[in-house]
Amino acid sequence: MTPPTNLTGLGYQEVFTSGTYFRDRYVNSTGKIAGINTELVKQSQITASAPVDTVLMNSAQGFLQGLYPPVALTNSNLIAEELRNGTMIQIPMNNYQLIPLQSVATGVGSEDTAWLQGATNCANALISSNAYYTSPQYQNTLKATADFYKSLAPLVNNTFADDQISYKNAYTIWDLINVAQIHNASFDPDKILTDEMFFQARQLADLHEWNLAYNSSDTIRAVAGATLAGEVLEGLNKSITGAGKSKFQIQFGAYANFQSFFGLAQLPAASPDFYGVPDYTSSMTFELFTDGEANPFPATGDIKVRFLFHNGTTSDSSEPTPFPLFGQKEQALPWQTFADDMKKIAISGQDQWCQACGNTTGVCASAAPPATPATATTSSGSGGVSKAVAGVIGAIVTLAVVLGLAVLVMLVGGMRLVSKKRMSMGSTSSGSPTPMSKSHV
Repeated sequence: MTPPTNLTGLGYQEVFTSGTYFRDRYVNSTGKIAGINTELVKQSQITASAPVDTVLMNSAQGFLQGLYPPVALTNSNLIAEELRNGTMIQIPMNNYQLIPLQSVATGVGSEDTAWLQGATNCANALISSNAYYTSPQYQNTLKATADFYKSLAPLVNNTFADDQISYKNAYTIWDLINVAQIHNASFDPDKILTDEMFFQARQLADLHEWNLAYNSSDTIRAVAGATLAGEVLEGLNKSITGAGKSKFQIQFGAYANFQSFFGLAQLPAASPDFYGVPDYTSSMTFELFTDGEANPFPATGDIKVRFLFHNGTTSDSSEPTPFPLFGQKEQALPWQTFADDMKKIAISGQDQWCQACGNTTGVCASAAPPATPATATTSSGSGGVSKAVAGVIGAIVTLAVVLGLAVLVMLVGGMRLVSKKRMSMGSTSSGSPTPMSKSHV
């Protein structure tokens, strides 16, 4: 039962559907981002990036195909070019639109690639995460669930050795079973797995991964979420200082980054579901908007930020939901309030990352003191557009004018069903909340 490591047909369909929803909501609707091109993509308005990974990069391309599909055949001005000699050149593949996808290196040397690889090789984060495995909470859960994982052995023993089938590998075991239920018609011929067992496996996976991603008393464990916060803040600030020239930035990554950010942004205070591992193709969105006119570009003091999250594939029938950040009650925050709160949790740039992680070799050999990310301050001048970071956005206040977008899309699971490198998982995190009775986000 070895899991595939290619983008599946189901995964392709899910990311394309999410991209299509995003188009319908923010590119081709009355509530679209102010000034964004609707039919023909304008390269300067959109930025997309993904790690150097076959599944994630292909998933990103599938999402972008939904966001900007082939140009309609009825618009001859957009689908053909006339050369000097009068020859008409038709665009290949039914007028397919090409959107550059920036690659982000994985592994060693990728510390400055923001949240996509924020936790890679961070020494202090690894120490913090590994502390979970010596904590009383982990040891007690490991012992209490030993018999449960033995009952799952016949389902996963083609992939895991007997000594690996335990709570220590809670997520990879659950993910393998989940994928098999979706894609493998011959899975569990003896009907060993019950709904109750599957639900318990999922709860244990949620608990395990939350403790590896975040700890309120040792926040360096959430370095991935901190670098994500720094990237979002930098992107939104760039949109504001550029008076809305940057419309849409999308980044694609993995669920652990989401969970780290959930903890730092105090999202479990808004819903206990945020303790859980996000489903495949889940998305976070940061939306910059104003209640007034977008032309001329509004003053910074008139700009607000709204956070939205959707668990799983986004569509017209299943849209994102706004949630308040930082334990506040308001779903929409003034830009300056949002920026001030984000700076408290953000890591911005390689030097600050090196300082926080305690790394002194490689790219950190000459690390400078941590820098405070610059943010726009209230003025009567120009404001900004939001930066999109991998994800999808749902229906928002219809009276607001959308200036820009920051979207993050979690592309694990359904796309890359299980990472073979994680089959013998063993690192990261110390005690936190215990969402054993919580459903996943």
